[in-house]
Amino acid sequence: MNEPRSECPINAAIEAFGDRWSLIVLRDIVFGGRRYFRELQAKSIEGIASNILADRLKRLVRSGLLTREDVRPGQRARYSLTEPAIQLVPVFAQLGSWGLRHRPTSSALNARAVLLEQGGPALWQEFMDELRHEHLGSGQPARSPSVRERLNAAYLAATDSS
Repeated sequence: MNEPRSECPINAAIEAFGDRWSLIVLRDIVFGGRRYFRELQAKSIEGIASNILADRLKRLVRSGLLTREDVRPGQRARYSLTEPAIQLVPVFAQLGSWGLRHRPTSSALNARAVLLEQGGPALWQEFMDELRHEHLGSGQPARSPSVRERLNAAYLAATDSS
């Protein structure tokens, strides 16, 4: 990992994941359960270009937020969140809450942010535990329905009523 330009914690965080696409890639892995390059690109609602996605995945691996499994040529590489990336769940929840109040958004895409806001720290912790099990192989499996399933159900319900 490169040394940050200053010792300011906000600067150090922004240098790790603060560009235009890195948080979007992490969001799609965290909330969308996408772990492979092609699914990250094909299901990107923002339409990320393949060269940008490849660059951001490399940066996120270098900065210690993702790991990339070693594969032979021709095999699909799976990306996994690291503990520091999993600990971004409260940040995502807070960013979503801020976006709900201060930016134009769609009701369907608001549904997940609303659920995260209403669930608060207890839901965030439950989700982080699920991600630890899924990506790090630690802890207990998710209860049913999982937080991701509840978030997706809220999104689907909002798209049906739109």
